Amino acid sequence: MARRSARPRPNSSAATTSVRIIGGAWRGRRLPVTMAEGLRPTPDRVRETLFNWLAPRIEGARCLDLFAGTGALGLEALSRGAAHVQFVERDRQAIASLRAVLDTLNAATRATLVQGDALALTLATPAPDIVFVDPPFAAELHGPALDRVLAALPGHAQIYLEYPAQQTDALHALFADRLDIRRAKRAGDVGYCLAQPRPASEDDPASLIS
Repeated sequence: MARRSARPRPNSSAATTSVRIIGGAWRGRRLPVTMAEGLRPTPDRVRETLFNWLAPRIEGARCLDLFAGTGALGLEALSRGAAHVQFVERDRQAIASLRAVLDTLNAATRATLVQGDALALTLATPAPDIVFVDPPFAAELHGPALDRVLAALPGHAQIYLEYPAQQTDALHALFADRLDIRRAKRAGDVGYCLAQPRPASEDDPASLIS
């Protein structure tokens, strides 16, 4: 969830902020996180709505937090009873900050941290039940991210996508042949939705479009 400079600056001091956990075992806790340039934690009210949607499914779920940034989505999932979260993030300082937070919460055994390119990720086995897709808005990575994960996801998987609200119609059209959008909302400049993989079918009109 960030614009990255081509070359890291190891001697610079990273800014810090905090992420508040909305619900679950760690409800109300403020966790210190590194704010690399361009990271934008999912707003509290968006997370609250999302996890209300996911409430019947989050307990015991395996989650994948692509473009994890501050880790706000994955940490919220762990607080609400997810069995495991794989965090994927390119920024080295953000990963180090997440590792420290997980240690503080005694939750390191319930998480896997991957520093690297989300689009080069090999999905863990078993496949995740819930995937959070919130890439840097300007990078236009929603389509490539879906290309990377959809083939490996079970039909029951839930996929959360966050995007610029002004691009909602265009992105929903992009998703239409691959996802069934179950819920969608807007909060200010942020659009977001919860979807499931759309099964390919000869009876599906989308499958007839070449």
